[in-house]
Amino acid sequence: MAGHSQFKNIMHRKGAQDAKRAKVFTKLIRELTVAAKTGLPDPAANPRLRAAILAAREQNMPKDTIDRAIKRGAGGEDGANYEEVRYEGYGPGKVAVIVEALTDNRNRTASEVRTAFNKSGGNLGETNSVSFMFDRIGAIHYPLAAGSADDLFEAALEAGASNVESDEDGHDITCAPDDLNAVREGLEGKFGPPASARLDWQPQMVVPVTDEQTAQSLMKFLEVLEDNDDVQRVQANFDIAPDLMEKLA
Repeated sequence: MAGHSQFKNIMHRKGAQDAKRAKVFTKLIRELTVAAKTGLPDPAANPRLRAAILAAREQNMPKDTIDRAIKRGAGGEDGANYEEVRYEGYGPGKVAVIVEALTDNRNRTASEVRTAFNKSGGNLGETNSVSFMFDRIGAIHYPLAAGSADDLFEAALEAGASNVESDEDGHDITCAPDDLNAVREGLEGKFGPPASARLDWQPQMVVPVTDEQTAQSLMKFLEVLEDNDDVQRVQANFDIAPDLMEKLA
């Protein structure tokens, strides 16, 4: 997962650019609207909405923009009817990729995702064609300043988490999908709201990517997917050595 983690850091730095920030806001507004529409508009009673608000705040989205998105969803005023869809396949280097999207036009999104796979030399498969190589988990992240590794570890296990990993980037807590809300609430009482809390995909094994050209193609492919307004999240099972990732960056 080291390579994927570093890729996300690269994407985060690019997110400081205005164009990238606009795309991030588009995705976050869509998630806020859908979360409010599919559940209660009260974040205290809607874990998905609470997570969406936290993600929006982390990206410094203005409060009135967040409130408008929630009101649109809660009042059914948003004209688009978004569907949650998942695409799976193989990218460069035989890396397994899962793409999660919110779309108001299934045909358009499927065509754009398929084109991205084809242009990269990859192959878009059927649903469940690669997800069997991943575990569905609850994933919670706290910044390093939230508390010590020992304190987070003890509190997370007490709340029902299955694992805690702490490094210079912060604390990552994983748990069973059904335990996500309970673990998050247990930690919020002691450490405040997490930086993020969501369902995620964790690879059971990673594919080493050692060839520079393949790594470059993979990064470009993942960036194309991330840039798509309909795509909410991309997960892949690659591992790129830090020195090669640094060269690509």
